[in-house]
Amino acid sequence: MGRPYVFITRKLPDDIVAPLYDKYDVNMWPHEHLVVPRDVLLQEASRAEALITMLSDRIDEELLKQSPKLRVVANVAVGYDNIDVEAATKRGIIVCNTPDVLTETTADLTFALLLATARRLIEAAEFIKEGKWKSWSPLLLAGTDVHHKTIGIVGMGKIGQAVAHRAKGFHMRVLYYNRSRNMEAERTLGAMYCSFDELLEQADFVVCLAPLTNETYQLFNREAFMKMKRSAMFINAGRGAVVDEEALYDALINRHIAGAGLDVFAQEPIRSDHPLLQLPNVVALPHIGSATKETRYAMMQLCCRNVIAVLEGKKPYTPVQSQ
Repeated sequence: MGRPYVFITRKLPDDIVAPLYDKYDVNMWPHEHLVVPRDVLLQEASRAEALITMLSDRIDEELLKQSPKLRVVANVAVGYDNIDVEAATKRGIIVCNTPDVLTETTADLTFALLLATARRLIEAAEFIKEGKWKSWSPLLLAGTDVHHKTIGIVGMGKIGQAVAHRAKGFHMRVLYYNRSRNMEAERTLGAMYCSFDELLEQADFVVCLAPLTNETYQLFNREAFMKMKRSAMFINAGRGAVVDEEALYDALINRHIAGAGLDVFAQEPIRSDHPLLQLPNVVALPHIGSATKETRYAMMQLCCRNVIAVLEGKKPYTPVQSQ
């Protein structure tokens, strides 16, 4: 019998994938910044026993039913809404993700995004680069305080807890809404559980870290934004489709809310001419929540370890189906 075939949908560092090359026949899409074309992905998956995938790769019923040898899909992300987990499970295919290794890094970025939005940091940086700074003035690029304000976290998982921990360092009051109460967050961080509506009404900063599910799809709609304070800011580092972007745009231009910081979007990459990107009170980032070298390397390594474990008949380290 030949060695198992592994397909990797994006170019990864050679030292990361070296353990796979030692054991298996491996093919890797040769581009780091270009998505593998759908026809290539379907062709490669049809003969693969393992896939290492990105959030941009759609692993759906069509692909799975054409992949009779497939045993494991390792997604380089903590989220896996790009994968039809139910269809994979029916076929005995293990789906793995990369939890925990990106928690602190994503929390850093989330809080940095909150600070940048509140203090107008991107706007200020462009202001000085464009030669607009002529003198000091009392309200030049004045933002809003973060310290001693109320943060409302929607999605109090591990990343949510890490964000709450940072918020406590700024003496913030922490509210949260989750599908179930997080007693650890309440006990260790003093976080207060409340309804979604109560959070929207009270929070100065509404931070979305919720996964994309049928229940959370466009959770942040017109009604939700209308319930927020006019001085409030919306931060999304979860999933783009949790937000009705047209409703967010309307809320911003009509001053129903004061600003938004966005690391994720309904369609990625977002168009440069998208209406949200034209607003000065929007800080937009290209989905870089976990983008540090240390963390991305750890995510890739975990995916490789999961693939090796499954192909060797062992338990994977982070299977989605057991979560």
